[in-house]
Amino acid sequence: MDLITTPNLDAPDDFYEALIEAHQGLSSDQSHAFNARLVLVLANHIGSTAVLRQAFEAAAASR
Repeated sequence: MDLITTPNLDAPDDFYEALIEAHQGLSSDQSHAFNARLVLVLANHIGSTAVLRQAFEAAAASR
């Protein structure tokens, strides 16, 4: 399995809105902690270390 790097969200604007709403009312520290938990939940859903490593590389390349 390879990491999907082309647009793949069925409703990207809705996703972005939901993500922003999830951060409403959080302090900076709480927001960072939320993001960390979200990454772990999504990593568990993906389940493949190889795909996750591809995601690390893709994220690092966009710095």
